Amino acid sequence: MITLKRTDSTDQDFIFLVKKLDADLAIRDGDDHTFYSQFNKVDKIKHTVVAFENDQPVGCGAIKEYDQNTMEVKRMYTSPEGRGKGIASSVLSELEKWTSELSYKKCVLETGKRQPEAISFYKKNHYQIIPNYGQYIGIENSVCFEKNLI
Repeated sequence: MITLKRTDSTDQDFIFLVKKLDADLAIRDGDDHTFYSQFNKVDKIKHTVVAFENDQPVGCGAIKEYDQNTMEVKRMYTSPEGRGKGIASSVLSELEKWTSELSYKKCVLETGKRQPEAISFYKKNHYQIIPNYGQYIGIENSVCFEKNLI
């Protein structure tokens, strides 16, 4: 059974999963990892979700304000043993619900071209590719998405 917990970036289970995510991204991103990691600091993120299977942390995600109408989805990760079970979709859905509860109208996010499973995942969850925004403008490896929640 999958359970979800809303928390913040000080949560030890969230920190544990983010370390696994960063290790995976360091391999995938190669020389680009230092550039991307500067935008993925998790200190002071107020809105995180951790997914548990049999009381073990298996997935996470976070949202942080991008602008007055928009939350940015950050730090989405599912451990290898948790993949294929709908955990990421559950986490993303909870983040979207929380975004709406906080009166934001849409979510944006960035992922990398070296994460084809992430690109497919966001498309499956009704995110649309948009021009790269903010710090990702002009970055060849970045793919940006948005989803209107209203």
